[in-house]
Amino acid sequence: MLLSMLWLLALPLSAGAQTGQPVPEDPVNTKRAMHLAEELRCLVCQNQTIADSSAELAVDLRRQIREQIAQGKNDGQIIEFMVARYGDFVLYRPPLKGTTLFLWFGPPLLLLTGFAFLFYYLKSRRNRIAQQHMSASEREEARALLGSDTGSRRA
Repeated sequence: MLLSMLWLLALPLSAGAQTGQPVPEDPVNTKRAMHLAEELRCLVCQNQTIADSSAELAVDLRRQIREQIAQGKNDGQIIEFMVARYGDFVLYRPPLKGTTLFLWFGPPLLLLTGFAFLFYYLKSRRNRIAQQHMSASEREEARALLGSDTGSRRA
């Protein structure tokens, strides 16, 4: 009787061990999943990796990465799966292709263009100022204004 009662008490413990108790994750796979999550962009936040994001889609993508690692897929296969599903935009560092040339070279090109326009504007402005000469009547008017202005200060 006592033995059967102990067996009945131990039954839920053994059943719980077989059905869904969390198994500690492998630290190598956890590190690998985090590395992959840092390589992929959150499609909701767009300025964060899925490792940094708390959006539901990012959580789902991290779960998919862990599942694919558990299935034995390598990093290249997992990234290919994500690119096939979401396009190159999911990559935090998109590859250099014809469709991403502006993404890679656009910002430096815009910066250089801005500096070129600034240089041209300042040079033309300097030339316009140097070419402006006062006429004799403008000089006389300036002397009169300055003379009357300095004279009023002395008084």
